[in-house]
Amino acid sequence: MFYQLLATFLAIAHFAFILFVALGALLVLRWRWVMYIQLPAAIWGAIIEIAQWDCPITTWENQALHRAGQSGYSEGFIAHHLFGIIYPNGLTRGMEIALAVFVTVVNTVVYHRVRVIGRNARRRGAIEADRA
Repeated sequence: MFYQLLATFLAIAHFAFILFVALGALLVLRWRWVMYIQLPAAIWGAIIEIAQWDCPITTWENQALHRAGQSGYSEGFIAHHLFGIIYPNGLTRGMEIALAVFVTVVNTVVYHRVRVIGRNARRRGAIEADRA
């Protein structure tokens, strides 16, 4: 029972981490400090996809499933939980590259926007200081 709950918790945490990797940069628009957590997470997520590494969370999830008496799964988390529903034929190498590109593009656009907002705020501050 404990290991089944652990596997379920890990699956939910894994999904939340994937969402944070893919879309967490949007939080940076509101809270700049999030970038110190999100940017390394996004880089890690892109590297995992491009290098075709096994994610440690998938390994932990499978270990918990095995201890719960289940077989686990041989493919990665995304292929098992998400693309089995979205793409019945499974996750291809092209899809992995597309995911990495998606994460990179979303983060590049958002972080560029954060940089522009910061630069404009500094300029406004300099102009207001000159007026004073």
